[in-house]
Amino acid sequence: MNTEHPACAKIDEAIAAFPIETAQNGSLVERRPYGNGHINDTFLLRCTSPDQNETKFILQRMNHDIFKNPPQLMENVVQVTQHLRRTILSQGGDPNRETLNVLQTRNGADWYQDSSQNYWRVFPFIERSVCLEKVESEKDFYDSAVAFGNFQRQLADFPVRKLHETIPNFHNTSSRFEDFQKAVQEGDQSRAALAQAELAFALDRKQDTAVLTNLLAEGKLPLRVTHNDTKLNNILFDADTHKALCIIDLDTVMPGLSLYDFGDSIRFGANTGAEDETDLSKVELDLSLFEAFTKGYLEGCAGSLAPKEIEMLPMGAKLMTYECGIRFLADFLTGDHYFKTHREHHNLDRARTQFKLVADMEAKWHDMTVIVKKYENPAK
Repeated sequence: MNTEHPACAKIDEAIAAFPIETAQNGSLVERRPYGNGHINDTFLLRCTSPDQNETKFILQRMNHDIFKNPPQLMENVVQVTQHLRRTILSQGGDPNRETLNVLQTRNGADWYQDSSQNYWRVFPFIERSVCLEKVESEKDFYDSAVAFGNFQRQLADFPVRKLHETIPNFHNTSSRFEDFQKAVQEGDQSRAALAQAELAFALDRKQDTAVLTNLLAEGKLPLRVTHNDTKLNNILFDADTHKALCIIDLDTVMPGLSLYDFGDSIRFGANTGAEDETDLSKVELDLSLFEAFTKGYLEGCAGSLAPKEIEMLPMGAKLMTYECGIRFLADFLTGDHYFKTHREHHNLDRARTQFKLVADMEAKWHDMTVIVKKYENPAK
């Protein structure tokens, strides 16, 4: 079995800690790496009972280099999924398919720490579901927007301050800008010489970085439970109906702004080019996709957002794109230690793509605000 991280040598110990092999589930007949995530190590476990029924599970080793406190992370995941489960049940839905469910260890814990201090967790596998790696149609993007908006609505009454911050200042653009400035000062000057235009672009927009956090501090934007990594591939779609089914990858669920979730989705899904496109003429904001997502997100939220949140949706899109750009650029300046690279100057290419998208958003700002205004009062 291919294990990308030495810590996965403890996989047998981890499997034994969970009730995977039972009279109901049968015996474990397969374990293999699963998915293409870059943070955690993920495995599919398949059990077969004597009558040939199959039960599958997802086993993950949590990356405690990125997430410094896995027990707090799992406390967040359990609280949120239990709340979602209750809400889905009250709405007549299927909580075994519409939310992740944490499988407890044989000792009743929500996670397991192995003898080498690695942290593991298990989720029952959601059958007949698929994951999309890119937007294939406006309908896909609209459906994903409804799902993320619905996620926001279902958690609107959750006591947000009960959640831990799994990565401090994850979407605090002012804090990210300070990290960027430090990278400019301490980074490789030969690399900085290659990025003079990008450095100027980033520095020229310093005044934007605190817009959302200032509104939060002033009480004009509410603190909410947010996913914070709302890429299309963090949604499971029903394999039969192709409807968005379940939000996954809950590691970054924590207190935040609804604008973070909206903005990151636009950054990822409404870009006409790839995230690392080198031909910047291919990179722009697709207004049709922006409109499809705005419509779906506000329909999914179903009136749970405040008027100021809706008004600031374009700024959420711009700031999440800008923030990602300065993170790529900072990593380029300091030697590419955070984001995996596959070619020379890869992170600089990524930063250029994000900044081109920001510039196109600024050029289309009036169109974006008109679209938001069009859908600001969705039918509840």
